[in-house]
Amino acid sequence: MSRAGSTLAFVALTFLVTESFFIAAVWVSRGRVLDAPPGFGANALVLIGTLAPALVALGLTARADGGDGVRALLGRLFRWNVGAPWYAFALLYMIAVKLAVAVLARVVTGAWPRFGSTPFVLLIAATLFSTAVGGQAGEEIGWRGYALPRLAARFGLGGASLMVGVIWALWHLPLFYLRGADTYGQSFPVYLLQVVAMSVAIAWLWWRTNGSLTLTMLMHAAINNTKDIVPSVARVPTNPLVPEASLTSWLGLAVLWTIAGMLLVAMRRADIAAASTAANDLAPAR
Repeated sequence: MSRAGSTLAFVALTFLVTESFFIAAVWVSRGRVLDAPPGFGANALVLIGTLAPALVALGLTARADGGDGVRALLGRLFRWNVGAPWYAFALLYMIAVKLAVAVLARVVTGAWPRFGSTPFVLLIAATLFSTAVGGQAGEEIGWRGYALPRLAARFGLGGASLMVGVIWALWHLPLFYLRGADTYGQSFPVYLLQVVAMSVAIAWLWWRTNGSLTLTMLMHAAINNTKDIVPSVARVPTNPLVPEASLTSWLGLAVLWTIAGMLLVAMRRADIAAASTAANDLAPAR
């Protein structure tokens, strides 16, 4: 199977499996009190659905490359020796974004936005715990372990990071209808733009750490656990397909895309340099 065919098969199978469980979770949770937790049954279905990207990626890898391919893919989960600055980037990326949003909100409105009350040490502890035992591996093995390198080989790293971001966001869409879920009451178009920008940053980290899924999992967990140091979501259930959000959400988008734009430029230069090097290597000697 070609790279393009394997990537298409990965996306199709992942969506088929995941969306089946996510949609089932929505149906199971129907009739519950607004904003109540989804319940054990719905949560279990969501958890199983989040494992689909990894399971599909491992299955396709086993089919194409056998046990050696599977071991190589899983080995990226333990590629941890990458240098302290990259750990700092993974842990502090969303914190820096949120603090920038707070400053911008202060400038625009003359008042500081509401800050979260969870102690910083607990946020870091939750991030580390979530990285170790949470569902990040279920997603990262698929998104950054399998799909990103295949798409990057065809479209360049920047283009691939954007494509993975769109796929990643669309994969979450049923959860916007799951009462009590973290995404319930949010605007999906705004979420889509946020996730694509974050996908660029995670892809950049993946590239700079030689494909380390340890670091992408850590960054994924850090984003999930530190995003509410400056809450930006207005918890008002509306049509999730309408692009409406709070001021802090729009300011957050501005900051996220400013960072993403700079990283896309850096990745574009890297792609050009790599292509130039390959061309020189293939050129006949004179």
